[in-house]
Formats: sequence, C-alpha cells, structure tokens
Amino acid sequence: MKIGIIGTGAMSTSLAGAWTRAGHDVLAAGRTSLRTAASHGDLILFAVPAAAAPGIAAELADDLAGRTLLDCTNPIAPGPAGPLLTVPPGSSTAAALASAAPGAAVVKAFNLCHASIWTLDPPVFEGLPLGVPYCASAQEAAARTAALITSMQCTPVPCGGLDRAPYLEATAALAIGVWFAAGSPRAMFPPIAQVPAADPQ
Repeated sequence: MKIGIIGTGAMSTSLAGAWTRAGHDVLAAGRTSLRTAASHGDLILFAVPAAAAPGIAAELADDLAGRTLLDCTNPIAPGPAGPLLTVPPGSSTAAALASAAPGAAVVKAFNLCHASIWTLDPPVFEGLPLGVPYCASAQEAAARTAALITSMQCTPVPCGGLDRAPYLEATAALAIGVWFAAGSPRAMFPPIAQVPAADPQ
C-alpha cells in the first residue's frame, strides 16, 4: 500500500517504521509539505495534535477526497486522576475530521498504544499478537485498515462504525491513566476463552 503520513512526531516515526518493515510505500511530511503526503497514497495517517487535526484536514480536504484517513489522535488533557477528554460527550476527533474532509473515509485506529509499541517487530505479548481496534463506517476503508493491521502481524479488532469512535477515544484516556498509575489495562480484560459460560437461569 501507499501511505502518506501527516506529522513528524513519535507516532509518525514509529508507525512509518512498522509499515515500511511490512513492505508498504510510506511518505511522512511536516507542515511545509502536507499536500505531498496527503496525495501520496490510498491511506493517509493523521499523527498531529488532536486539537489541530480538524483544521489541517479542512485545509487538505480536496487532496484527501477518495482516500482513507486514519486518525490516531487522542483528544485528552492532563487531569487530577489521569487524562480527561477534551471533546464534548458523544463527540470525537474522528467525527470532526469526517466533517472537515467529507470526501475522505475516516477510520479511528492506532490510538491506544504508546508510540514505542510500534517499534516492536512484531508486537506480541504473552504469546498473542497485539490486537488493534478500529472504527470505520465505510466498508472499503475498513477492509484497507484491517489489511494494514494484518500486514504488521497484528490482529484487526473491528469495533463498529465511526459513531463508536468516542468510545475508542475514551478507552485511550482510561488506559493511559491506568498505565501512568503503574497498572495494567490488559489485566482488566480476561481472555474470552476463559470467561465462564453465562448461567441460563
């Protein structure tokens, strides 16, 4: 796949490396060459601060039309007990991107893990490939995202349409807070194979 990346920070660098290792053609660009990246491929990653993302998407709306826009941003700010969402209840940065670039098919993905996780080759934990959740309403965009995740030797985890992106962004805020408190979010979710069958009574 040809993938353009908007942004040059840690997430951009680590995901670009992971995708390059997986055999994809990746081009990352900073502020002075955003249109070059936005028109590079079928998938375009937004790896910029969440607050700035909709404005940038609006500027590049024509270039993004017909492409899959991957949103890995997290609209969070520090709070007394961990990160807090900075978007109104029920809304999401992903939805704001979809409004700013209506010709693009927005997918919420790659927002749960720290940038360093994507430097692992491959990211495997306790013998299991990393699951990568994503929210997408457009079927083709969902298929492209699932194929991209699989190429990284990770497991695609479809979480519904883009209307469910607020839950994925809230999950990131919760997980980051648990990590910073030296906890393990993974320990909160038992493997489905080990969940006792529900009592029919």
